[in-house]
Amino acid sequence: MPAAPSVSFEFFPPQSLEASFRLWDTVNVLAPLNPSFVSVTYGAGGTTRELTREAVATLHKSSGLNVAAHLTCVDATRDETLGIARGFHEAGVREIVALRGDPPKGSSGFEPHPEGFANACELITALKDTGDFKIRVGAYPDPHPEAKGDGADVSWLKQKFEAGADEAITQFFFEAETFLRFRDACAAAGIDKPVIPGVLPIENFKNTARFAARCGAHVPQWMVDAFEAAERDGREELLATALATELCTELLDEGVEHLHFYTLNRPGLTRDVCRAIGVQPAQALENVA
Repeated sequence: MPAAPSVSFEFFPPQSLEASFRLWDTVNVLAPLNPSFVSVTYGAGGTTRELTREAVATLHKSSGLNVAAHLTCVDATRDETLGIARGFHEAGVREIVALRGDPPKGSSGFEPHPEGFANACELITALKDTGDFKIRVGAYPDPHPEAKGDGADVSWLKQKFEAGADEAITQFFFEAETFLRFRDACAAAGIDKPVIPGVLPIENFKNTARFAARCGAHVPQWMVDAFEAAERDGREELLATALATELCTELLDEGVEHLHFYTLNRPGLTRDVCRAIGVQPAQALENVA
C-alpha cells in the first residue's frame, strides 16, 4: 500500500445540547489522527450561520486544530457575507470553504439576494481581494443537479480556480473511477491545482441514498444489493468499513495524497477507515510535569 495520506474531516455545527456533546466526542476521537484541517458546514439556506460561526471560533480556540469555515452566498448581502468572513478572521481562522450554498428548503431554486453575491465565483473573488484566506471550493465528480450539459462541472470548477480558489474538495462518490475520470477531465481542461476527493463512510445506507439522490451522486446497483444483503445479516457496519477502505485504497493506488472525510459528527467509521489505510493516531503525552 502507498504511504498513508494526509486527511481532513468535515463536521457540522450542533443545534442542541446533545449534538454539542456528539461534536466534541467526534473531535476528541479524530483529532489524534492529525488532520491537516477540519471544516464546519453551513446548513441549507444559511440556516446554521450563527451556529457555524460559534462552532468555528470554539473549535479554533479550544482544539488546536486548523479550522476551515464554510461560507455561502445564500440569503445575505455582500456586506453581511464579508462581515462574517471578517469575524472568522478576527477569531484566528485563515481558511474558508467558499460555496454558493443550497437554497432554503421549500424554495424552487437558488435566488441571489438583491445585494448579495450571485454565485461562488463572485464570493471567491471578493474573499481573494481581502488577501486574508486560503480558499477551498466544491467540485462535482458526478454531474451537479443544475449542471448544464457534459463538462459543465469541470468548466465551472476552472472558473472558480481562475477567480482565486486554492484547492477544491469533491462531493462524495462511491466508485474510485468516478473521481479518476473527473481528475483526468480537470487535467485536460488545464486545472493544475489540488482537487481533493471527498469520502463518505456510510453510517445509514437508506439515508445516504436519499441524500445522494438530492445532490446528484450516483449510487451503483451493486452497492444497493450489497447493503440489502448486509442488512439481513446485521453486517452493515462491517460492509460500510470495508467499502470505504477499499475506495480509499484504490484512490491512494492512483496517486491521491489527501482524503477529506464527511464524518456526519459520527467518528467511528471514519476512524476505523483511517487506521485501515495507515493513518495512525499521534502518541499523546500523559502525566507531563
